[in-house]
Amino acid sequence: MQTKSQLRNYAKKIRKTLDIKNLSEYFCKRISATEIFKNSNNVMIYYPLKNELDFLSLLDIAPSKNYYLPKVYNKELIVCKFNKNSLLKKSNLKIYEPCTSSINPTFLDLVIVPALMLDKNNNRLGYGGGFYDRFIEEFGNNFKTISAIPKELFVDNLPIENFDKKIDIVLQQNTII
Repeated sequence: MQTKSQLRNYAKKIRKTLDIKNLSEYFCKRISATEIFKNSNNVMIYYPLKNELDFLSLLDIAPSKNYYLPKVYNKELIVCKFNKNSLLKKSNLKIYEPCTSSINPTFLDLVIVPALMLDKNNNRLGYGGGFYDRFIEEFGNNFKTISAIPKELFVDNLPIENFDKKIDIVLQQNTII
């Protein structure tokens, strides 16, 4: 089995070949159709990196929900209120983050978690910083997690370690876009 580092490099290379715009639209529709999303009032999304699925259009699909973005503070994720008019600043990690102050994440209903790859056992390959794994470990009893993945990056098994956290709901691409 390939190492996590090798798989990350592979996933980033594959993502450059995908139609991320259409995939993002497809997965926004899929996520918005799930019962967990429909029943959630407080949803944390993420600001996409280059070639990463973009869920920002959920703000237009379901404008009555409260949205939040993560922000890295030291080695932890903190949660900040987000809307279309929010001021964002590029962090040291090259991620756009809100300039608003953090809030208590315990009232989140749903967290959309970024993934480079996902497997059939709901394991996720992230970027290697462990930010989401630590966040889910600390606050995950309060919310559900969901991740989406193109068919090219969905695999049977990923290498996992004891600190890796599973995703509650994995949406894989299963139709032609």
